[in-house]
Amino acid sequence: MLQSTMARGMFIAALLLALSGAVRADNWPNWRGPDNTGVSTETGLPLKWGATKNIAWKLPMPGRGGATPIIWKDRIFVTSGEGNNQVLMCVSTDGKLLWKRTVGSGGRAAIRGDEANEASASPSTDGKHIYVFVGTGNLACFDFEGKEIWNVNIQDRHGKFLIQHGLHSTPLLHKGRLYLSLLHSNGHWVIAIDKANGKEVWKVERKSDATDESREAYTSPCIWNDGKQTSLVVTGCDYATGHRLDDGKEMWRLGDLNPKSSYSGALRIIASPVASPGVLVVPTARGGLIVGVKPVASGNITAGSDFELWRKAKGAPDVPSPLMHDGLLYLCRENGVLTCWDMMTGKEVYQSRLHADRYRASPVYADGRVYITSRDGTFAVVKAGRKFELLATNNLPDVFTASPAIADGRIYLRGFDNLYAIMSEK
Repeated sequence: MLQSTMARGMFIAALLLALSGAVRADNWPNWRGPDNTGVSTETGLPLKWGATKNIAWKLPMPGRGGATPIIWKDRIFVTSGEGNNQVLMCVSTDGKLLWKRTVGSGGRAAIRGDEANEASASPSTDGKHIYVFVGTGNLACFDFEGKEIWNVNIQDRHGKFLIQHGLHSTPLLHKGRLYLSLLHSNGHWVIAIDKANGKEVWKVERKSDATDESREAYTSPCIWNDGKQTSLVVTGCDYATGHRLDDGKEMWRLGDLNPKSSYSGALRIIASPVASPGVLVVPTARGGLIVGVKPVASGNITAGSDFELWRKAKGAPDVPSPLMHDGLLYLCRENGVLTCWDMMTGKEVYQSRLHADRYRASPVYADGRVYITSRDGTFAVVKAGRKFELLATNNLPDVFTASPAIADGRIYLRGFDNLYAIMSEK
């Protein structure tokens, strides 16, 4: 009797452990992961891989794309160029194409040579629908079976995009709305859209006195909940602004990001902000200013304001967005220089050069490691912490501008030629 009771207890304990493991497995519902920070709680991830090592599968893509794939349970959603179209693809986690739908048509097949195309903004999902935006201005919603729920064109609604390298800002999915920043030379707007039907909820002008190319931005918005207030953060065109979610009204404005005394008309900002309850990190571009903003920001914030935690004159990455984890801020420059700062003080912890190439993807954290992607298919795996330690350097024969996605013990990498699923060595 005792043995039977003990056996039942062990069985229940094992079942609960298995179930808890299943619950802990992260989805990757948008380009920056579960909390929009680039951080995953997944463990047991691969450390090393290559063209013939630890590849669970690879699936050929119909064209180029710089969008990060998203994952929900057993489905992967990824965008791609395909001839003159931009498409949304649904792929099973065993590497089979389930369906493909056209989102938009036209636009440029290649932008800035080999850098991008109109399929550069990443999709997002709430577990029931997929929301996708492409450079032609089409913003669309599909269900998991590929049925189009709605498809609207933002250019038709709000004016033609006038931006040198195309509009690639990823809409932010938050609760019942999609938030989109349109920062280009033909208009500066922040828009909230009802995710159920694609209708506009509110639209506010996002004023700026920026000139020349600095009037344009490629950043994606984020939500900053600092424990006392929640704001929609939009960066670009010489400012970062915080907006109320209910009506878009501006709550605070961070200035002096492009100081008038040394003004640059070429400071178009690409890297997006990243938020934690204790600090909002706002990068500019081209190795320039980067600012840490205090919680409960309010009004006009200028250099030296009490609402600044710190301000560094140099160090902003040009393209990859910052990563924060466990009190540290990781910044990958476009040339492969990785710096680590204390995120609450802005003080440098270390700096080290990785593989010399162009870096476009944003770093991600998981399993005690920071995964960093270079454009030529070289991947650095760095131990997270205050001391630099390169754990592995991996290579794939492809071109990568999309950030990695992590789910259910695998790393998913979107190359120009293929979508890859990387598994741990058995």
